Amino acid sequence: MQEERSKHETMRTIVTDSALGARTIRKMQRRILPFIFLLYVVAYLDRFNIGFAALTMNRDLAISSQQYGLLVGMFFFGYVLFEVPSNLLLHRIGARIWMARILITWGMVALLTGFVRNVHELYIARFLLGVAEAGYYPGVVLYLTYWFRQRERAHAIAVVLLGVPVTSIFGGPISGMILDHIHWLGLSSWRWLLVLEALPSVLCGVLAYFVLPERPAVAKFLTPEEKTWILEELAQERETTVEKHQITMPGTFLSPRVWHLGLIQFTALIGTYSLSSWMPQVVKALSSHYSNTVVGWLVVIPQVVGLISMVLVSRSSDRTLERRYHAAIPVVAGGTGWLLLSASSSPLVSMVALSLIAGGAYSFFGPFWSIPCDFLTGYAAASGIALINSIGNVSGFVGPFAIGFFKNKTGSMYWGLVFVGASMLLSAVLLALLPNKARARAI
Repeated sequence: MQEERSKHETMRTIVTDSALGARTIRKMQRRILPFIFLLYVVAYLDRFNIGFAALTMNRDLAISSQQYGLLVGMFFFGYVLFEVPSNLLLHRIGARIWMARILITWGMVALLTGFVRNVHELYIARFLLGVAEAGYYPGVVLYLTYWFRQRERAHAIAVVLLGVPVTSIFGGPISGMILDHIHWLGLSSWRWLLVLEALPSVLCGVLAYFVLPERPAVAKFLTPEEKTWILEELAQERETTVEKHQITMPGTFLSPRVWHLGLIQFTALIGTYSLSSWMPQVVKALSSHYSNTVVGWLVVIPQVVGLISMVLVSRSSDRTLERRYHAAIPVVAGGTGWLLLSASSSPLVSMVALSLIAGGAYSFFGPFWSIPCDFLTGYAAASGIALINSIGNVSGFVGPFAIGFFKNKTGSMYWGLVFVGASMLLSAVLLALLPNKARARAI
């Protein structure tokens, strides 16, 4: 009888803990993810809009295709140089203060970019924009590790990164209409595009300081019982990670696995950044009858495909806890899309190819960014995630510049598109070479 009562109490405790955990996770998802999502929409808008500004800016400032590829890449020079220090400062100072600083600083730089007088000033402005935004995305990934367990992270990361296609879905039509209709005070429409779309960054930076909770321990929206539960869960997960892998912060810079992941990110993001920087011009080239507003609406189609794919793949990855192939299959799709785009002259086939690229490029993120959280924690996570992202973001220069270089030399985007497609396929190969589980490594 005593044994039966003990079993009953044990089962009741398990059910209670399960209900408590589910309630806590739902609360955090509702309170944290929508705001971080909003911040990422704002962040990506200031990267994405240069592709639309180029539709009229390149002519006004006499910017060649090769120069355009370089100025897109200048952002990533500044971004990569300051990525790791920025993420370490976020971990030390706190997400609320540091992310607010990042948002306000890059918003001001983005606004001033609207007043450049020539391509050389634009190079400087883009570099400074990268410096200002450095550490933002890896900071977001690190911040999510303070709140969510490994089993919820792919979904959490994917929800935040839905900001990429959502920015294009809403930002594309808005950017197109600004270019066609706003010429206030005698200023070119592309200048107003950069100025108007920079203002939300500054406003959200101020909002982040007052709204963004630092960590679960100080979250007012959680009850003491809920705080205890999530803190114990995360502590247990960190202990398991440390016991298995023992990678210190300095050790991340020597870890072959971190560099392997950085190379995967690098080859995959060549496709992602090429898409965001060149898609408006690719769509515009499909027909001489397309206005900037029409281009803005057509860009929405691939982004909707990317958004749906991103949600479905991340949910599947979290449900199965499988990461490698959930990241590899999308980049195969993206690489195939680039190769199809290079061989097509049909507007319909080109839109299908762009949709395939967007679906693959965006679906990659959630599963991929769950992998480093498997074996990095604390300052090692701060430095390791930032290092992986730094290596990956070099592609922000390589991909767009390669397309501009080949177009300038040959008069066609063909070889540039082939290069980008091959890079994404290489990323899939590198993903397949990852071990099933992170191997322990004492450094």
